[in-house]
Amino acid sequence: MRRVALYFVFMLLCTVVHTQTFELLGKDTINRTDKLGKKQGHWIIRGKDRPGKCFRPDQTVAIGDFLDNRRVGVWIEYYCSGRVKTRITFLNGRPEGYAWMYHENGKIHEEGLWKNSRWIGAYKLYYPNGQVQHEFLYSANGKREGAQRYYYENGQLAVEGSFVNGKEAGLFKEYHENGELKSTREYNEGAVNETTVREFPATKPLPKREEVATAPPIKVAPDEQPNEAMVDKGIKVLNGRYTLYNKSRQLAKEGLFKDNIFIEGKIYIYDANGILQRIAVYKAGRYIGDSPLEN
Repeated sequence: MRRVALYFVFMLLCTVVHTQTFELLGKDTINRTDKLGKKQGHWIIRGKDRPGKCFRPDQTVAIGDFLDNRRVGVWIEYYCSGRVKTRITFLNGRPEGYAWMYHENGKIHEEGLWKNSRWIGAYKLYYPNGQVQHEFLYSANGKREGAQRYYYENGQLAVEGSFVNGKEAGLFKEYHENGELKSTREYNEGAVNETTVREFPATKPLPKREEVATAPPIKVAPDEQPNEAMVDKGIKVLNGRYTLYNKSRQLAKEGLFKDNIFIEGKIYIYDANGILQRIAVYKAGRYIGDSPLEN
């Protein structure tokens, strides 16, 4: 019994020593830069590292690993509320692997597999209530391929059809929110054959839509402006189609504007290192999905 007791005391001491050693090493290995000033190893990005944002100085913004200043492995980013915003796998600074994006209420917003800076395979986009909004399939080169489905917020199928090499192909069916067939049409390489369009009115009452909060307008950011030629013309209020660039001269927004409000087109989203992460597509001021990234 004495030997057993001594053994457990010894193991306890080893555990304490190991924990203290790990904590001491952790202080030196977190947020480390090498002699060349490149970020290496495990990093915790705090609010103080993102001035001008809504985070508190000591609040966690993102957690993950760096290798030679590039993100590697799984990175987790947070909303200012502290909820998880994204969970993305990186390789050489670019998303490469399964990725999850979340609504601020904690429900999944998007999920799918990134490879070569594109979505590939099965991809889903969700409404804030957790219902699937889009259900796509992407080919290995990032183009939509095979069965594609869109859903109403109540979970009812809205549109179904197939894509070939990124273009609509064959029969597409659209449904009313009560599940009844609304229309059918045939596509050939993305072009609809107008002679095949058939429309069917609903024969049963349609469900009442819940009031949805209006999304805030997307304004032109203070550090975004058109190309120099447009600036030289003295244009201050954007009405029409424009391409905007950020302070790093990277594409920021391109599409249709009205009184400096972004209406439709593409928004280019970069990480803290200036690497393009997503191209969000908007229509009528609402987000409708992501455009595949090109190499």
